[in-house]
Amino acid sequence: MVNPYIVIIAGGKGERFWPQSRAERPKHLLPMVGNEPLLTQTINRVMPIVPKENIIVITSAVQEKDVRAVCKDLPKENVIVEPVGRDTAAAVGLAAAIVGAKDPNGVFAILPADHVIHNGKKYQADLKAAFAAAAKAPVMVAIGITPTEPATGFGYVQRGSEWKKINRRTLYTVKRFVEKPDLKTAKKYVKSGTYFWNAGMFVWSVGVVEAAITEFAPKLDAGLKPIREALAKGRRIAPVLKEVYPELDKISVDYALLEKSTNVVVLPSTFDWDDVGTWPAVARHYKPDASGNVMRGETMVEQGAGNIVFSEGTHLVAVVGADNLIVVHTPEATLVCPKDKAQEIKALLKRVNALPAAKLYL
Repeated sequence: MVNPYIVIIAGGKGERFWPQSRAERPKHLLPMVGNEPLLTQTINRVMPIVPKENIIVITSAVQEKDVRAVCKDLPKENVIVEPVGRDTAAAVGLAAAIVGAKDPNGVFAILPADHVIHNGKKYQADLKAAFAAAAKAPVMVAIGITPTEPATGFGYVQRGSEWKKINRRTLYTVKRFVEKPDLKTAKKYVKSGTYFWNAGMFVWSVGVVEAAITEFAPKLDAGLKPIREALAKGRRIAPVLKEVYPELDKISVDYALLEKSTNVVVLPSTFDWDDVGTWPAVARHYKPDASGNVMRGETMVEQGAGNIVFSEGTHLVAVVGADNLIVVHTPEATLVCPKDKAQEIKALLKRVNALPAAKLYL
């Protein structure tokens, strides 16, 4: 019988949804879609299949206070704070050490905290199938999203031959992982029908992950050893993390493990999914007015179409005679941006960071 664990990665810099998101309050701490923070929605989605004692959240020091507030129903010790960000390979290694201390034969999922998924039952069924696969065989299970468009902002996973049927679901071997392609390449991927979006959702056993780290990332393995030792002795790991974590390699789990491993399989998802990576992506989840404007808060549009207008608090934001704008107002900052320039917000923040009062805005 599988005793599954869920590890939710709640990091991020809060750049893509500035000015509403900040370093201390990235999108998983905001109700970007719906009425609750995305992290709350993620936790609620897995509660039907995993007891709260088996849900672990890994976050950053700057977000700790707000993350703990969102995770108030989880055991306090299940919120793990990275003293510095070291990318996903270190987070996965840390997660394996924590789950392994609870159950050496444990199987756990790594899930992002900030995705939008509406069909919870299908999501839960897919996770159960992935857990069953990881429990039955020494494999790494990637949950692949069937692409709906030739997106250039996601990595892709190419499937190979059929591997096994588990829980009446077909899993496939993985030929390769590929990074974000250009548009021409992405169109080929979608047309082929053999590629999935890599959503950063993985399921594996502690033993399989730690064996891969030992083989493919020996330096990371050595760095994690003091953490494993502290957990084995029942000691608090926060002081150990402060000492060893800054020295760990900063590398993604895709580069460090998945692209080098030959025991990776992919489970095609059946649930709806959205990374909500830009303001236009958020707007897709709200009903527009007759002119295609999406508005939240104290907002109005006169003689304009296709706008996204968000306002925090009681400040009225009005748009007159303009189309296809993003207008976001917060008490500290206001953004006005054409929708097709949403990806340039990161570049803007580099300049904002150089301002004397940058801390007020970031």
